[in-house]
Amino acid sequence: MAIRCLIVDDSPRFARVAVELLQEEGIDVLAVASGGEEAVRLARELRPDLALVDIDLGADNGLAVARRLRGGEHGELAEAVILISTHAQEEFAELIEASPAVGFLPKAALSADAIEGLLCRTDPEPSR
Repeated sequence: MAIRCLIVDDSPRFARVAVELLQEEGIDVLAVASGGEEAVRLARELRPDLALVDIDLGADNGLAVARRLRGGEHGELAEAVILISTHAQEEFAELIEASPAVGFLPKAALSADAIEGLLCRTDPEPSR
């Protein structure tokens, strides 16, 4: 079964490219959110398996959005979160480690294989 994904990124150009790439590689992109409130609303409605969250969301903090999606006031809204960025992982290493995300992917390395690799490294959770 395909991974059901929500993309949270404030760059319309990147979001468009990511949707095309991931869907072509077999990931079911349910929706794209450009900010935190929209991400929470969409995740509450769609309950994705995965949220790809940009660390730098302009006005929003992607790390805070990741925390909200993994267990904020609305409970767990996404089964997993992967943080993404154009910046190097080293710039955010401690913040990524302290976050509820299963890992980090540079935007340039985004692919279904990279996503599946990160998801397979985590302990499986019981299905709902």
